[in-house]
Amino acid sequence: MPASRRHHRALAVFVHCLGILAAVPALPTVAPKPATPAATAPGAAPPQGSLRAAAATMAPTPTDTATPTGTATPAAPAPPPLVSPSVIVPTRGAPSAVTVAVTPAGTPAPGYQVQVRNASSMPVATTVRQELPPGTSATWVTPGGRTSRSATTTEVTWQLRLPPRSTTTLHTALTTAAPGRALSAPACAFAAGGDRPYDCATATWDRSPVPVAQATNAPAWRRPAALLAALAGVFLLTAGGLWWWQRHRRAGATAASTGGRTGSGGAGNRPAGAGTVYAGTGAGSSGTAPAAAPGQGGQPRPVAPVAVARRRRPPVWLLVGAAAAVLAGVVLAATLTATRRVAAIDTTKQPSTGAWVGHSTTGVIGVPLREQALEFTVYRIACPSTPSTAGRQCQATVGVRNLTPEQQTWHGEMQRAYLPGGTWVSADEAATRLANQGRDVFGQPLAAGSRLVLPLVFTVDGTDRPRQLELRSGVFSAGVRVDVP
Repeated sequence: MPASRRHHRALAVFVHCLGILAAVPALPTVAPKPATPAATAPGAAPPQGSLRAAAATMAPTPTDTATPTGTATPAAPAPPPLVSPSVIVPTRGAPSAVTVAVTPAGTPAPGYQVQVRNASSMPVATTVRQELPPGTSATWVTPGGRTSRSATTTEVTWQLRLPPRSTTTLHTALTTAAPGRALSAPACAFAAGGDRPYDCATATWDRSPVPVAQATNAPAWRRPAALLAALAGVFLLTAGGLWWWQRHRRAGATAASTGGRTGSGGAGNRPAGAGTVYAGTGAGSSGTAPAAAPGQGGQPRPVAPVAVARRRRPPVWLLVGAAAAVLAGVVLAATLTATRRVAAIDTTKQPSTGAWVGHSTTGVIGVPLREQALEFTVYRIACPSTPSTAGRQCQATVGVRNLTPEQQTWHGEMQRAYLPGGTWVSADEAATRLANQGRDVFGQPLAAGSRLVLPLVFTVDGTDRPRQLELRSGVFSAGVRVDVP
């Protein structure tokens, strides 16, 4: 055989072997059957194939991990199948093992009870922070709490280690200079040594609840409807009186004119210019006889004057008075309506609250505020004392609840922080994703009825602290505004 053919055959065999080796990993693996005790006689050596199978089962695979005792742990389960990019899975928020509940204390002075529950079967280390309302100070806290003050906020911090399936109750008593004011104090449980929140809750202490409002009517001169009704009544009474007076006057004039012409029918009683009719006597029933001439036996009869009725027109002063009354009523109603509308204008609203869908709501930290679709609650906002080279990152702990029966989408560009100078910045999505351990909170919609507690990061320049947060669900939603102390 020529040398060239031998080389070609050797190359073909080599390529064929490579194809077989490449196809072997794609073949399904069959688990080896373990040898039963009956298949091996006592004292006899096991077959060679069973030894190789046992060695293969004992050899660790890349997905197995060997324990110190020499036993192999089972391999990790296969990953779930990939979801089609066209299918959007809304975010529901996994239930946290640590939950927080805050209730106001029934005491004359402001006070709160914070219940922190660990529902897991393992102990959890957590940091509980309760932000106190502005203008208050803590008079007593549960032992272990530490009160810290800054230029704008005061908060109480506990470092706790929660036993498995346990509930820990913390107490806080406050003092305030305005006893009649409602006070909201939110509390959050964070991961130990970090700012990742497990759960947050809030409560409002109000010692003097507002009684049922008793509507007190405004004075009559401040009610447009009452004023218009009074003017209409005066106008009707005036018109009725004038009509009665004119009718009475006309009847008197008619009676006077007819009374002067009553009496005998002689010539002396006739008015000047009245004509005379002579009644003649007829010769028979034929009636062919002419009427008698004057002085020939006929009796003269005066002709009754015919009164010509002249059309009466309302006097000019009546028309002018009625027009003036109607004009005064219209001007007064327009003035009152315009005054009320101008007084109802809120000059503190931002320019971004134009003709949006729904009504805008403004509140403080720790108060749930609802807009068109979502309910927002700002529990805490913290800014570092000194800005870094990339800017100052203020982190707000926000609770978002979807109260609608359908999923809702919200965007990071619509969440804003307003600075004292009037400028605003949107949420820093990259920093927010980093604070949420790599999860994009704006990438997926919120499921119906779900609730999330998450940090939002705003990067601001300078040392100014945001004075207001603006949160909204959609582009055309009016949103909510939270005043930052």
